[in-house]
Amino acid sequence: MRPVLILASQSPARASLLTRAHLPYETVVSHVDEDAALAEHGPLSPSDTALLLARAKAEAVASLEIAEGRVVLGCDSVFELDGESYGKPYTADVAVERITAMSGRKGTLHTGHWLVDRRNGESHGEGAISSADVYFSEMSREEITNYVATGEPLQVAGSFTLDGRGSVFIERVDGDPNAVIGLSISTLRDLLAARHVSPSHWWRPTPQPTTS
Repeated sequence: MRPVLILASQSPARASLLTRAHLPYETVVSHVDEDAALAEHGPLSPSDTALLLARAKAEAVASLEIAEGRVVLGCDSVFELDGESYGKPYTADVAVERITAMSGRKGTLHTGHWLVDRRNGESHGEGAISSADVYFSEMSREEITNYVATGEPLQVAGSFTLDGRGSVFIERVDGDPNAVIGLSISTLRDLLAARHVSPSHWWRPTPQPTTS
């Protein structure tokens, strides 16, 4: 039996969060052209950018036959520093530049969530943003270049991770740390509750040992 929840993301971090919460899911990659989606709407705030891309991903997968009778979750994360939006750096030079600017400062990680309900012949969508302030330690040039050389920050929003090597540079997080990783489980629960779905219904009971 297929799980009710489809994750419209290929992010290993988001998949890991769902697995740790024991929420069954299936991954279906959206292949959304993010630049094209943003170009249609003009300049947006960092949080609005995250929500727009999350919606685009969820709706792209929800339009597929595989989504019929199920719920689809799209997510996207955008890092904000000095009012500017920062997604994935992709190259080492960009990552070094960004992390250098973040050193010893505070930034905000916005993660957009969009849920599309395709059950009962419907196609209802609803979204929410979960934001958290991230405080970074002072980092030396050597620390930054060594970190970037691992390749870890190249494919993540803001050029850092909370669940990997980047965690050694983070002093504290004000807000949901799961949102910083890429998916707020509490936000997902709220979105599901609005559709009268409880994640606890998906937990498989653990067989209890029998006594003789």
